[in-house]
Amino acid sequence: MHRPELDRPELHRPELHRPELHRPEGLESLQARAELRYTDADGLGAAIEGAQVLFLWDFFSPAVQQAWPRAGALEWIHVAAAGVDALMFDELSGSEVVVTNAQGIFDRPIAEYVLAAIFAHAKDFAASQRHQQQAQWVHRETKRVQGTSALIIGTGAIGRETARLLRAVGIKVTGAGRTAREEDPDFGTVVQSAQLPQHIGGFDHIINAAPLTAQTAGLIGAESLAAVRPGAHLINIGRGESVDETALLEALQTGNLARATLDVFAQEPLPKDSPLWAMDSVTISAHMSGDVHGWRAALAEQFRDNAERWLDGQELKNLVDTAKGYVPRH
Repeated sequence: MHRPELDRPELHRPELHRPELHRPEGLESLQARAELRYTDADGLGAAIEGAQVLFLWDFFSPAVQQAWPRAGALEWIHVAAAGVDALMFDELSGSEVVVTNAQGIFDRPIAEYVLAAIFAHAKDFAASQRHQQQAQWVHRETKRVQGTSALIIGTGAIGRETARLLRAVGIKVTGAGRTAREEDPDFGTVVQSAQLPQHIGGFDHIINAAPLTAQTAGLIGAESLAAVRPGAHLINIGRGESVDETALLEALQTGNLARATLDVFAQEPLPKDSPLWAMDSVTISAHMSGDVHGWRAALAEQFRDNAERWLDGQELKNLVDTAKGYVPRH
């Protein structure tokens, strides 16, 4: 690796290819120790030549794969997102390039989103809003959250923060992950996600917090959705591709699934002709569950701190297992 005492390393950050987002602040302190270049996706091929580090702000962009033949000096990519599925192509996975992610930035905000969705459904806020718009006084009873049960699919940092928050309000939590186990510090019991249809019917709230991998694509499919208990609520803050949207529509239309709160979709933005828009049993948000005030500054600060570690020859934080597609829990 080119250390600052030997050479002046280059840190590249491609600009997100949307005009409403600007360069992150707080990276100026790195300029004394490294050459910083800024580029958009179209210019990455030229800008990446000679770069040792890439700060990937647009984590959905295919630009890295397209520019890969010119990235011979690259040693480390930091992704400004928790999920790295859009980045992981075969050449990168098989290389020696280190990948880190933004684990820790979005955990608590997403957990709060999940808790809010659970309360909104239990207290029937959607119907209250509809009645308010029509000036209708409709008294009714709502559900208690305490004592209900939740299955959190995905036992990474976001799933664990969600588990801790739900348990704090009296929800009984179980995890679903690659390996079944007992006495997990956050979930208690973890069932095997590959056996989801056998377990999913035991829960009031089903939360998908899994990263998108070959194992989780289509994980929540027709068989699982047919097995949910009456009144169950699905919350997806993981990836849209983890849920079979055709099967989801059928489960909602038949009433087998009482409600779905969806922050992610297989196609984003969600097409205007999607039937999900018009369903009273669906809450839609625009992939924003973790985007609280200050999130961009927090992402920049996290990269800056990790870059300082790299420049000092220290171990990086949030190292992704590129074969698995996520940061392993130690």
